[in-house]
Parts: sequence; structure tokens; C-alpha cells
Amino acid sequence: MSDKKSLLKNPRVIIFIVLLLGSIVAIHPGYTPGNGTTSHLNFGLDLEGGSWLQIKLEGALAQVDVDSGKLVSGIVEPIIGAPIEITKNNLDVGGSAEKSVTFTTSATVSASQLEYLGTVSVDKLSGSTTQVTISDISKESLVQAYLSKALDAEVVLVPMSNQDGTVYEIRTAVTEQQLESLLEKVGGSIHKDEDGTSTYKEGVSTDTRDLTKEILSDKLNSLGIKDIPVRTVGDEYILIDFAGIDLATAKEIAEKPGKFEIRIQTTGNETEHVLYGDSIVSVGVPSFHDEQWHTPFTLDDDGARTLQKVALDTGAIDNPDAHYLKMYLDGVEIYGAPLSSSAAEKLRDGPIYSWEASTGTDEAAKTEATALQVHLRAGALPVNVKLVGSGHVDAGLGSQFKTAALIIGLISLLGVAAVVYFNYRRPEILIPMVGTSASEVIMILGVAALIGWQLDLASIAGVIASIGTGIDHLVIITDEVLAEGKLPSTRVFKSRITKAFTIILGAASTNIIALSPLVVMGFGTLKGFAITTIIGVLIGVIIARPVYGIVIKELLHVDENGTASITE
Repeated sequence: MSDKKSLLKNPRVIIFIVLLLGSIVAIHPGYTPGNGTTSHLNFGLDLEGGSWLQIKLEGALAQVDVDSGKLVSGIVEPIIGAPIEITKNNLDVGGSAEKSVTFTTSATVSASQLEYLGTVSVDKLSGSTTQVTISDISKESLVQAYLSKALDAEVVLVPMSNQDGTVYEIRTAVTEQQLESLLEKVGGSIHKDEDGTSTYKEGVSTDTRDLTKEILSDKLNSLGIKDIPVRTVGDEYILIDFAGIDLATAKEIAEKPGKFEIRIQTTGNETEHVLYGDSIVSVGVPSFHDEQWHTPFTLDDDGARTLQKVALDTGAIDNPDAHYLKMYLDGVEIYGAPLSSSAAEKLRDGPIYSWEASTGTDEAAKTEATALQVHLRAGALPVNVKLVGSGHVDAGLGSQFKTAALIIGLISLLGVAAVVYFNYRRPEILIPMVGTSASEVIMILGVAALIGWQLDLASIAGVIASIGTGIDHLVIITDEVLAEGKLPSTRVFKSRITKAFTIILGAASTNIIALSPLVVMGFGTLKGFAITTIIGVLIGVIIARPVYGIVIKELLHVDENGTASITE
């Protein structure tokens, strides 16, 4: 014997009800006097109102032709203040042989002057001649070192599978003419393709763009503002949505993230670069001890050794009070303090990996320590960014969009209900079908609330598309089950349900495969549409459709036979 109460004992139905109730809890709908309806759903710029900013990544990509001998002379002679004569140079020789260059000069040379180029050995020859050998180097590393010092910026090698030669990524704004002028000083030039086209390109590599986006996203969202979407547009631009935030505040927030750098005071107000934020491997929580607020952070091996070397070279170890360590964000000083006497003594013996930046004793010092933690934790942007566009969506207009989206969703559901009713004219089919579709919408929104997904107009369109797709699948199930106009025996019912789900799974797989490129490649707001639709399809196929089959069997059976039993 079986009746409608048996539905509540079915494991699939139980799971369905639990997930439906869980989705409602995740959405947490409510009402607050003065604020109206509330929920845990996050709405995007076009539904909430707010501002958007478009920023450009400053940089350049180019291949370089350069004579290694002239390059070495162009780098070394300004440093030692005297001409050099190269006696040995195998930088242009192919193969895996160790690359080195040897030169002689009349000047006095210390290994520390050229240590950043490679392994340096200095020998005193007869008279006033000094012989210097630099090993563990390459032409590429010398180009990097020269451009980096000349432009005071990072220069990295970029792997380009579709291009021959080495591509240099210059992580600062530099024009083709400026780069050409710098290379001419060392007998070099920007490489040209066979057709004479320059290989110079304004912008950055895809990897650098994605890295900048990730760091920028972490930086913005660590400021306590909930869920700020950061999207890439091409290789040069990043688009940021600030839902619920006016344009002036959005610009102020966007200016905070930037390129983090630590420099050391040398003479007067002059400073020398020490390291960038990517040398910081971890940042602790600000704490109060020794009557000071401190922000702890840890450096990687290269960063710690570089800091020790610069402290030794600049004399900061001997006179720390005259050599402040300064931290900069987008070229603006955000922190400065001298080395402590204990840190200076430790640096004589070796690098220090764990550091603490002290800010003071009062509440302002606590605020500064917390802000410094945010700057350190986010790391440095690989490149500087420039604001090139902005816009604002009025909150009232966003509210209208939200209301319109809700009305459109309801109209879609009612329209589907009307079509289903006129097709079958049976309430025992209409109610489960519409109820299943409504429950799918609730579950989609529940998942969005749970994962913090920001809903925009494209996402709402995905929900509406899920309603249509879901009804299509429910109609397939209903038509298969009622192929003869009535509910078949259990054995035939199982066969037809299996056939219906074969069709449904095929259609669902096609939808998911077709939408997956939008998720992976992330074409702006279309990503939201794709993700929402895929979530709807998965919820329907895995959870809702099987339950509909169970419910429709029970309801139709009772209606047609007046009993709750089926005889095979």
C-alpha cells in the first residue's frame, strides 16, 4: 500500500526538502523598518547602484637587439667611473657553456659594485691595472639589469611560444622612443620583424595582467568592503565594480592599492630601492608590546639577503638613525622608521627574515599598524595602474532594475504556468511543475548567497533561463509518463522515466559544455549568466527533476484510480 504520506519517507524527497529549507536559511529573507526587505544576497552594480572604474596597466613588451660588449661597457663604466677594455666575452656563444665576461680597467673596482650583475672576482694586475671577471650571467640578464636600473622598474623575461627570441616585459610606462633612446646608449635597438614591424607593444603579458587582478582583488576586498568584482578587459585594462558606493569614494578606494616598495635612506632625502612587496611571504596581526604597536612580517630568502646587503652598503648598520627604512605605495610614503640598534647588530652577522614595523603607542598608531598590515598582506602590484574611465549607476535606478528583474521573473513563471495548464488542464500536473521550478530558483539563490556570488542582470537572466530549461525537462518527463494518456504500470513507468532522463541528461550536458567557455574565459558579465545557468541546470538534474518524477507518479496515480496502490 502507498499514499501521499509515503512521499515524506522517500530519501530523495527528504533531501530535496532539507536543501530547500537550507537555501531559504542561506538567503535569510527579512524585513527591517526603514530599510525594507533584507537578505544575504549580494547584488551587483546594475541592481544595487554604485560606481565602476576602468584602470589601465602601465607597461611595455619588446624584443631587443644589443651587442653584449657594448652593453657591458654601458653598464659598468658609469658605475666605476672609468673606461674598460673587454678581454674575454662568450655571452654571444650558444650552447650550455658557462657565460662570463672579463675586462681590465685602470680604476679601483670592488666586487660589491657589480655584484648585482653576477658572480664577481677582482684581480690586481701589474701596475694600476685591475682585471674583473663576471660569471653566472647572460646577455638577457644584463639587458634586464640595464633597463631595470635605467627605468627604476622591474624588467622580466616573458615566455612567448609564438615568437622567437626573448621578450622583455618592462613594468612601467615607457614609450617606444624612450626605450629606443636607452638602448642606443649601449649600442642596442628594439628588434624588428622580417617585414620591418617593431616588436614594441604597449601593455603587459597575460600572466602579469592576471597577477595584477588577483592582487588588486585581494587588496580591495581586504579593506572590508564586501565582494568587489575585479574583471580583466583585454591585456591592458581591469574593470572594477563598486556596488552601493558613490564615484568619489570608489576613486579613493581604488587609489589605495598599488605598487608596494621598501627603500632605504642613503644621503639626505635620497633613497635606494631595497625590495618590492612580492618579497614579503607572510604578514601577522598587529600587536601591542614593549609599549608600541607593531605589524610583523616575514621576508623570503632573496628579500632578507638583499636588505642585509643594502644596509651594509649604505652604512645603515653603523648609523641606523640616519638611514630610515621607508615603505611606499604608488610612490607615496606610507611608513618610515630607522633600524633598531638590535636589528642593526644582527644584520652584521647575517640576514633577518622576521621583522616588525612599530608605529607608536596611541590609537592613531593602532590604526596605522592595521593599515600597514593591509598594505603588506596584499603585496605589490607588478605594475602601476592608471585610471582611464569611470561611471556611476544611481541607487534609485539600480532599485528599479531589481524590481523589474523580480517582476520579469514572476511573469516568466506565471507565463510558463499558463502554458502548462492549457496544455494539460490538470492541477495535479501544474502544481508540482510550477512548485519544482520555484524551488529551483530558491536553491539557485541559496547557492549564490552561500558562496557570496554577486547577482547582476546577467545572473538574473541566467535564473530566468534556468526556469525555461527546467520546464522543458519537466514537460519531457510528463509527456513520457503520460504517453498513453494515463499513468502506466510501475515497470513501464520506470522504463519511461529512464528514457526521459536520458534525454534530459543529454540536453543538460550540452548546455553545460556550451556555457563552460564563458566561465573559464570570463567575458565580463556573461560569466555571471553562465555560472548561474549551470548551477540551475545541475540543481535541476541532480535534485529537482528526480523528485518531480516521484511526486507526479504519486499524484497522478491517486487521481486516476482513487487508491494508493499499483499492481504490476
